[in-house]
Amino acid sequence: MQASITESQANGYRLQGTPRGGLIMGTWGFFVGFAAVALYGPAAVFFQGHMHLSGLALGFLVAAPQLTGSLFRIPFGAWVDRVGGRLPMLTLYGFSLVGMWGLVFILVTAKSIDPALYPLVLFFGFLSGCGVASFSVGIPQVSYWYPQRQQGRVLGAYGGIGNLAPGLFTLALPLAIKAWGLAGSYLAWLLFLLVGAAVYGIFARDAYYFQLRGQNVSPEKSREIAGRHGEELFPTGAVWQAVVTAAENPRTWGLTVLYFVSFGGFLALTAWFPTYWVNLYHMTIVEAGLLGGIGFSLLAAVIRIYGGALSERLGGERTALLAYTGVLVGALLLTFSVSFYGSLAGELAIALGMGIGNAAVFKMVPKYVPEAVGGASGFVGGFGATGGFIIPPFLGAVVDALGLHGYAGGFFAYVILALVAIGISWGFIRADKGDTRNALHGGAA
Repeated sequence: MQASITESQANGYRLQGTPRGGLIMGTWGFFVGFAAVALYGPAAVFFQGHMHLSGLALGFLVAAPQLTGSLFRIPFGAWVDRVGGRLPMLTLYGFSLVGMWGLVFILVTAKSIDPALYPLVLFFGFLSGCGVASFSVGIPQVSYWYPQRQQGRVLGAYGGIGNLAPGLFTLALPLAIKAWGLAGSYLAWLLFLLVGAAVYGIFARDAYYFQLRGQNVSPEKSREIAGRHGEELFPTGAVWQAVVTAAENPRTWGLTVLYFVSFGGFLALTAWFPTYWVNLYHMTIVEAGLLGGIGFSLLAAVIRIYGGALSERLGGERTALLAYTGVLVGALLLTFSVSFYGSLAGELAIALGMGIGNAAVFKMVPKYVPEAVGGASGFVGGFGATGGFIIPPFLGAVVDALGLHGYAGGFFAYVILALVAIGISWGFIRADKGDTRNALHGGAA
């Protein structure tokens, strides 16, 4: 899409921004908000020690940002089709800033992190996690700037760079705590979020269609003018109907379960692994941050890019089968390993499997729910991501039941989930073969 500002001004309309700028700001918005996945995980040992938290309470704490970040994906993604991405993204930032300010206020003013403060810390975690929903806002915001033929490339860059945020913050937060203390570290995060939101607010622009609608131009006229400037994608106006249509397709639910295991697992274990390494192997928080940040979160984010290419070659169904087999191997190693290196191998295997699985699922969405791709993407992404909230409390409850051995034993949950995902992947492979045979018979007829 190439902007022609002169023509726009001559017609009495003001259009701003370029596709490259839309990609950069959309990715920046996602990166800044998505960092909240790692809000409590790397610092969990401090909260656990000061507030004397049970494993279950700790699990809820590290998972708190994932709940709002998951459930808000669907409504905020739908809102983009009404007003563009800028207002929804800034609204998410507003919630996140309130949450981060509240957390900093508690840490700065409280003489000690008393257990009675747990509900407030949990509540501000929910608010801070609103930024995690930035994924579903940035995706359509970037998509509307680019033609169909460039969607794969630009969205691959968007997802690959934005997904690096939790891993980088898992690495950075322990170092910041060591240098500035807990309150100073979250104050620095608050300033980062404030600056990030300001940069986005100043430089982000919606695609031309939404700019014209904001100038009270009719939908038809907006499509015409934006189309002359190269825009190809426009909202259909039937967003919620697309979600309902997707929910009525049984295959949407299968894809949601797969995404629950892989992306929900990515969110959950990004938050959980630092606690795992500190408590089971007595690592320092810096060492645990390195293992969780590089060995899991960054690896899963980067390998997702390769997973997209692999899905193009093998098909999403077979790539998913391969990916969830990797999750199974990793979960078995983490469950039964009694050595550091065995557990590390398990972490690496489960990271590779989850990263590739994330890419495979969204390769299959347009294939199996072609009548409602947007609705299915929001449904799968939103409900699949709730795994990030559901799993950590379960892992914490296993620790309460089994003691120290529960940190390993809890991963048996992923053995079960991986087996379910493998079964669903086989089902999609059979469905793909059946669809191919039907197409051949139809063509012969």
